[in-house]
Amino acid sequence: MGYFPAFIKMDNKKILIVGGGNIALEKLLHLLDFTHDIDLIANEFCDDIFKIIQKEGLQSQTRGYKKGDIANYGIVIVAVDDIPLQSEIFNECKSYNCLCNSVDSTEYCDFIFPSYIKKDDLTIAVSTSGASPAMAKHLRIYLQNLIPDGIGEFLLEMKNLRKTLPKGKERMKMLDEKAKKYIQSWSVF
Repeated sequence: MGYFPAFIKMDNKKILIVGGGNIALEKLLHLLDFTHDIDLIANEFCDDIFKIIQKEGLQSQTRGYKKGDIANYGIVIVAVDDIPLQSEIFNECKSYNCLCNSVDSTEYCDFIFPSYIKKDDLTIAVSTSGASPAMAKHLRIYLQNLIPDGIGEFLLEMKNLRKTLPKGKERMKMLDEKAKKYIQSWSVF
């Protein structure tokens, strides 16, 4: 069975990343596109993570993971190669009702990180349910090249129209037609 695509509202969802290497860095960079309410725990942090921690004012602890560390988090990312630790943290997450992602161990994941495009208010996620992250990445690159740089301005215009026009079928039809024409104006279509 595959993963259900959902976008999670990150307000009031503290995130814990366990790990301090290159994979943790990759996950940290993705998460920073959506929230800065991120804490990190690792025996050691790579230089790039350490720089981000300082620049973004993130909380971090240089030590190993201890049972109970996840008590105040809504989402936990386990970016370590230690499979027994991944299993331990995944199972502990169940008792705290928090979502867990153990990098490269789908059996210890409540969710996976899709490859995604983020341009202003537009976010497009691409996933192969873990079958081929490389395929998801290359499809994301292909789609990213189709999207014009001005899409943020168009989305702001659409957002303002939605706020000012009365709800109903006429508004839906007008907004639908406007979006359709905008996409058709791209040279690819």
